[in-house]
Formats: sequence, structure tokens, C-alpha cells
Amino acid sequence: MTTQENDRDHVELLQGTLDVLILRTLLHGPQHGQGIARAIERTSGDEFLIDHGSLYPALKRLEKRRWIEAEWGVSSNNRRARFYDLTPLGRAQVDVEMRRWRRLSAAMGRVLGIEGAGG
Repeated sequence: MTTQENDRDHVELLQGTLDVLILRTLLHGPQHGQGIARAIERTSGDEFLIDHGSLYPALKRLEKRRWIEAEWGVSSNNRRARFYDLTPLGRAQVDVEMRRWRRLSAAMGRVLGIEGAGG
């Protein structure tokens, strides 16, 4: 998912990956959409560029599952924005999702022959 084309190749996110990245990011506290996107980009070493066309549907999906909730607030640049936060259900789901992705990553590592992918 990219917000712009440039000389650097970025990693495409697998379906479902964005959900766990959002949940993990919100462990650090409430954040507005653009802040979530920037945090994911920064922590991925700019490998992932989060497209708004993917971010906001993911946020809606997580709200519908009651894993996150949103309320209106004012961002650091004095703009009105929706701030998203984990619900207790979402906080528990972070662990479930992270375990799932660790298992997937370990299995992919084994298939691809990557050292240390014992799981």
C-alpha cells in the first residue's frame, strides 16, 4: 500500500496485516488516523506506506468489531480529528493477533528456509 510512487520499493501488506498493525500501534495510546499511519510507517523503517483508502476502512472494520472506539478531538496542529483507542476487547485481541502473525511468520520462514524461523 503506497501513498506515492518513488524510487524505493515498498512492501505490500498482506490482507489482514493492517488490522494488527493498527491494534499494535494503539497500545501506545489514542491516536488520530494520520498519526496511526505515520507511526506504522516510522516503526516499519518506511517499508510500509499506509494508503488512506485502506486505513479508514480498516479503522471502520475494527470499530465494528468493537476492538477500537473513536471520539472527536483536536490534533496537535489544531485540526478537528477522530482519535481512535483500544477497547478492553481490542486490547485482548492484540495478543491474539500478534500470536497469529508470529505463527504465520515462523511458518513462512520455515518454508522459505530462513534461519532462526523455528517458531
